[in-house]
Amino acid sequence: MNAPINASETISQLLAGTYRGSEDSKPLSVPTRAVEIHPTLDGMEADLVAGLGFAGTLAVVSDPNTHRVLGQRVEAALASRFTVKSIRFDHPPHADMETVEKLRGEVNSAEGGGPDAYIAVGSGTINDLCKYAAAQDNRRYAVFATALSMNGYTSTNAAITVDGHKMSLMAGGAAGVFMDLAVLSNAPPAMMVSGLGDSLARPSAQVDWLLSHRLFDTPYMSAPFDILRADEEALFTDPQSLAAGDAEATARLARTLTLSGFGMTVADTSAPASQAEHLISHFMDMCPPHVFCGDYPGVWPGAAHGNQVAVASISMTRLQHHLLAGPVPVLRPTMIDQASLTQAFGAALGVSCAEATAKKAVLAEAVDALNQRLSDQWADICAELSAIMWPTSVLENAMTVLGGPTRPEDLGLSRDYYNAALSMARFIRDRYTFLDLAGDSGALTPELVAGL
Repeated sequence: MNAPINASETISQLLAGTYRGSEDSKPLSVPTRAVEIHPTLDGMEADLVAGLGFAGTLAVVSDPNTHRVLGQRVEAALASRFTVKSIRFDHPPHADMETVEKLRGEVNSAEGGGPDAYIAVGSGTINDLCKYAAAQDNRRYAVFATALSMNGYTSTNAAITVDGHKMSLMAGGAAGVFMDLAVLSNAPPAMMVSGLGDSLARPSAQVDWLLSHRLFDTPYMSAPFDILRADEEALFTDPQSLAAGDAEATARLARTLTLSGFGMTVADTSAPASQAEHLISHFMDMCPPHVFCGDYPGVWPGAAHGNQVAVASISMTRLQHHLLAGPVPVLRPTMIDQASLTQAFGAALGVSCAEATAKKAVLAEAVDALNQRLSDQWADICAELSAIMWPTSVLENAMTVLGGPTRPEDLGLSRDYYNAALSMARFIRDRYTFLDLAGDSGALTPELVAGL
């Protein structure tokens, strides 16, 4: 295995296709050709994009906020060397299939025909929309980041809502990812809090993914987590530097989010960064309290993705510690209550959730063999998983120092609603997590859920 000196070297090795993970016989590579993380990129924009081999016409996509902070500058710089088609949303968009098709229609119906490439100027939503639209159009794309709010800049999957169901859809990777630290440092502080919150998913996601591997022999690789080690300890244990606006701490978060996205890319799945904690967040998006709870006052305004993930990651870490410290779980066949799923998600989503759950369900004919495996291996599983976890208190402190949320109440959610999210989120996707282990073993009781 390579022993990179630092995270910057790891990024360089991945771009060059020379990084070797501990489990891999061949070097790992990513489709991204350039990642630039610098104190400023002002005046470099055209050279950076030209260095990707882009030519001709570029569709530069932004919304009112991202256009103001960076899009206008990028468009002006690129216009010196390319034909620029400015595609600007009238308001911050949603990452759903309807918006993808609207974007593709506007880009491809513009005067002069479709562009040679997309240039996203934004963060999570703009990036996902351009990433997926470019893949559908068989075009390349690059992104100028405007906030350190999430880890999707370098991933090849896009979080898109399809008919109300939050999904991770395969798309193309960005040819170039450009991070101007001056711009990123001037983003609203809440955006950086969200980015740290998204990073807190690493421990619980790895534990969930490795559990599934040990129980069901599903694919797993350690490389997506190995590449994060150089920066993770300082990121989690020294949030004061990030809160103070320290330049190195900001760059550290930028590298962590970049490498987390690459982890999903080399694994060819979002699994390394998205397990039960993201399912809980998806529940909040799919079944917000003003829809799920008939007596909820007003309309819940929602919360930043990373903030939702942070609260859910803290809960999942607490659940994982609890189960790993307890007796060997004894599984029962997975119960899929279609009526409950319909009541929670609606008729159409209830059916799709049941279909997803059926793919990972513990079947009656397999339960005895699984329980024997748990009995034989539980001590080893506990030791292995405990070694890659962080104390819940460290994750809570990291968010608290930055003024971020640690409890559902901090998101404007009632405890009753959040308890329902913890109980129902496992039915959204076909990934087997500690929520499933708790549910299938009867441990996910109202009393336990209320303490998470």
